[in-house]
Amino acid sequence: MKTMGIIAGNGRFPILVAEEAKRAGYRVVVAAVEQEADPCFEKIADACCRVKVGELKKLSDFFRSEGVHEAIMTGKIEKVRFFKENVRLDLDMMKVLLKLRDHKDDSLLGGIADYFFTKGVTLLDSTCLLKHCMPGPGVLGKRKPSRNAMENIAFGFEMAKKLSGADIGQTVVVKKKAVLAAEAIEGTDETIRRGGALGRGKVFVVKVAKPGQDMRFDVPAVGLTTLQNLIEAKAEAFAFEAHKTLFIGMDLFVEKANRAGIALYGVEGKV
Repeated sequence: MKTMGIIAGNGRFPILVAEEAKRAGYRVVVAAVEQEADPCFEKIADACCRVKVGELKKLSDFFRSEGVHEAIMTGKIEKVRFFKENVRLDLDMMKVLLKLRDHKDDSLLGGIADYFFTKGVTLLDSTCLLKHCMPGPGVLGKRKPSRNAMENIAFGFEMAKKLSGADIGQTVVVKKKAVLAAEAIEGTDETIRRGGALGRGKVFVVKVAKPGQDMRFDVPAVGLTTLQNLIEAKAEAFAFEAHKTLFIGMDLFVEKANRAGIALYGVEGKV
């Protein structure tokens, strides 16, 4: 039986990957990040170890002891924790940091991926088992975006691409072709809340992948918490980059968006 390693951050994404890996016949080994990963991995996984952010050697040693040669990095680790708590930088992590040109997400995660490769572990596309949850272009659901919505989506897509290209964030909230909120370290949900409060309803939310998105990590993902924030922000439409955005609980997401009157639209290239 093949073994799949999972580095689990927060949210439902890591759980879905573990469940899909089980269905595909893998033995599942999970390195669960403390204060991030769901406690359920103690029961789901064939083997589980808790690690703090920055404990690379402990994680690598655990994977080696369990015969892991392929792994998936899943779920977010709130970046604000790097400035507050839950961080234990071991010598291996400090060596990775010293080699980096900067501490942007792509540089940091790429450095970690290179480290694991030297330890005999290849990081795979984090969505390789969940392609069916990544919808294509066009209308998703029952509600078609209005002409005004499409104009704002086109504007928002361009702005979000510039934002993501600078490795700052992936989401913008727009209205009347003006950016009300742009995602930074606080994350998508807080960005939607902030933009919704400023826009006072009928806002448009656009989420994109980075140019040249590395599908091994930090893939755009949305779930029912995101949808609830869209509803509370009175969003008219939510646009996402087609084939590159992971929907956690997609069927229920679409069903609830239909009931709330929120148009869902997948963008491929330019609108």
